[in-house]
Amino acid sequence: MKQLGILGPRGTHSEEAAIYLQKFLPEKIELVNYSEIFEVLNAVEKNEIDFGFVPVENSLEGSINITLDILARSNHLKIIRELVWHVHNHLMTKPETLPQDIKKIFSHAQPISQCRKFLQNNFPHAEIINTPSTARAAEIVAESNFSEGFAAICTKRAGELNGLKNISSEVQDNLENCTRFFEICHAEKNFDVEKIHGDKVLIICQIDGSRAGALCGVLEEFAFRGVNMTRIESRPNRTKLGEYIFFFDLETLHDKKILNEAIEAVRQKSIWLKNLGEFPVIVAE
Repeated sequence: MKQLGILGPRGTHSEEAAIYLQKFLPEKIELVNYSEIFEVLNAVEKNEIDFGFVPVENSLEGSINITLDILARSNHLKIIRELVWHVHNHLMTKPETLPQDIKKIFSHAQPISQCRKFLQNNFPHAEIINTPSTARAAEIVAESNFSEGFAAICTKRAGELNGLKNISSEVQDNLENCTRFFEICHAEKNFDVEKIHGDKVLIICQIDGSRAGALCGVLEEFAFRGVNMTRIESRPNRTKLGEYIFFFDLETLHDKKILNEAIEAVRQKSIWLKNLGEFPVIVAE
C-alpha cells in the first residue's frame, strides 16, 4: 500500500482534507503523520514515502512560506494534484468546562489568525497559546484538568478523538475560509495522472531584480500569448537582501504549444526556472 505523508497528529485539518482526497485516488493509501511540513516534504525527497500532502495557501492568511521555500529549493519534487479545502474551526473544551471558565485557548498560528475577531469579541481576556497543530491543541486540552480552563480551536474530528465538547462551531471570521493543498511526489516517479485533465501549471523562477522592467517583461510573455496567471507570489531568494524568486500559477490551455512557448520565453528572461508540472484542481464540496 502506498503512503501519503501529512501534517499530524490525527485530527488536523490536513488529515481531514487527506481523507477527502482519497476518494479521487486510484488506490487506497496509508496516511503517515509528521510533526512538521518540512518533514513531510523531506520524506518525499528521500523516497521514504510515495506522496506528500501539504498546505500551500490560505484564503485569509496567505501563503504557507515553508512549503513555497522547499518547492523553490528542491530539484526533486513535482505537483500531482491540488485540493481546495473549506476550513471549519471549532472551539472545544473538556465536557466539564463552561465558556465563562475558559482562561487559555490553544491552537495552531493559522487558525488563531483566522478566528481573531471571534476571540476578541468572546474571549478578550483569555491567553492565546500557539501549538504545532490544531490536533496537538486538542490533546493538550484533553490532558488538562477541567479547572485549568483550557480550550482548543481545532477540527471537529480532533475534538471527538480527544473526548472534547464543542463550545462553539464555525468560529472562523470568514465562512469562505479555504486552504489550498498540494499532493506532491518525487520528480523521478511517473504516476499515471495523465488521464485527469490538468488545470494549472506552477513555475518558479528568479528574475534579475537589478534590471528595470524585468518583471514586466516576464508578465508580457504571458499576456501576449493569452496565458491567464491566477496567482503570483514573491519570496526572498535566501541569498542576499534584495534578491527574490517568483511563483506563477498558470491556467493550462487547449493549445499546449502556446503555454510551453510562454514558459520557455520566461526561462530566457530568468536566471533560472523550474516547472513543477501540470496538475488538476479539486474543489471540495
